[in-house]
Amino acid sequence: MLKIGLTGGIGAGKSEVSRLLGRYGAVVVDADRIAREVVEPGTEGLAAVAEAFGESVLTPDGALDRPRLGSIVFADPEKLRTLNAIVHPLVGARSEALQQAAGPGAIVVHDVPLLTENGLAPLYDLVIVVDASPETQLARLTTLRGMTDSEARARMAAQATRTERLAVADLVIDNDGPLEALEPQVQKIWAELKERAAITS
Repeated sequence: MLKIGLTGGIGAGKSEVSRLLGRYGAVVVDADRIAREVVEPGTEGLAAVAEAFGESVLTPDGALDRPRLGSIVFADPEKLRTLNAIVHPLVGARSEALQQAAGPGAIVVHDVPLLTENGLAPLYDLVIVVDASPETQLARLTTLRGMTDSEARARMAAQATRTERLAVADLVIDNDGPLEALEPQVQKIWAELKERAAITS
């Protein structure tokens, strides 16, 4: 099994790279998706979040009000740490279970937005960073995701810097350009991952 950590700053295009790798045959373990699952109604995760942040972070039907919680934690580093302390162990346990189910010859790609911030690089055989300039990230967040300039900058500021991410990278995918320039790079990396997996299996 080859364990890959995939990361990138918000708006860098990591999700598209993850989607392509999954299409080529990787087993993708999506930390963001798992993070949503572990705080669904009825879970211990949601109960812990409501206890820590109050009932105001719940919608009338008892689900997590993500925009409300986001506005709280991204404005306060201490509250963000509190949330991470609840969610990260749950995500880690679920990710490990999915990895074990993948089988010995699999290429398992862990799509982890906060890989750098949480010092997770040593957990993987290789770390791939999807890189884009802060200017590109900001433009994508405001035009494609509809964030205000200040919202986008706050989200970016809550993450590692570009330099910090690149420092943990074994492979870098440059996604500063158009979408059509991305797939050839991902195909090349996939070929390299298959070679490495063949050597290690």
